[in-house]
Amino acid sequence: MARLLVVQNHEGGGAGRFGDWLTAGGVALDVVHAYAGAALPRRPEHDGVLVLGGGYLPDDDERAPWLAPTRALVAEAVRRGTPVFGICLGGQLLAQVAGGTVRGEHGEPEVGSTPLTVRPEAGADPLFAGLPERVTAVEHHQDAVTALPPGAAWLMSSERCPYQAFRVGERAWGVQFHPEAGADRVGSWDAERLRARGWDPEELARRAERDEPAAEAVWREVAGRFAAVVAGS
Repeated sequence: MARLLVVQNHEGGGAGRFGDWLTAGGVALDVVHAYAGAALPRRPEHDGVLVLGGGYLPDDDERAPWLAPTRALVAEAVRRGTPVFGICLGGQLLAQVAGGTVRGEHGEPEVGSTPLTVRPEAGADPLFAGLPERVTAVEHHQDAVTALPPGAAWLMSSERCPYQAFRVGERAWGVQFHPEAGADRVGSWDAERLRARGWDPEELARRAERDEPAAEAVWREVAGRFAAVVAGS
């Protein structure tokens, strides 16, 4: 069975349903709780790497000292052609190590189920080809990729954040959104904190529930395709 290294960047930020779908696709997950001090390998020893989200910038080494070895690991994986999938912080980290730029608190925040547009360039992509032109995914960010790495394939965009998904080389993908998060995640967010920032938690939860069936089908398919890439490596 193929094995995937999963880098977890905060206690509550596991692979969720995306991890379940990868497992169903024949990939075993080895989760490294990097936020808790677990050591990361210096070079890829697995068939693929999954880097999850977290409330940091990719080079926030003072608050998150494990990000430096994570960057080195992802850079080496890209160099070797080892499959990589980066979610939110993980996607930003991939963009940065491959030569793109990331800015903190950039533009308007995206919170909750967010409409995304699949770009024509995705038509030839192993993970995103054939997806509906309009899809949704859960978001909770303001930090963003502001320039893609040289030569990257630009796969998805949204109204507030252009670089929602991209591919570096042939087998490294980064996404700004959270395919591992369903409507239940949105419903668990701190309501008082959302209201203080001008968001209606009840409306966010309703929208996420409405969008859930179609979104789940799309991200299950993408997870299965990534599992096939990892298994084929």
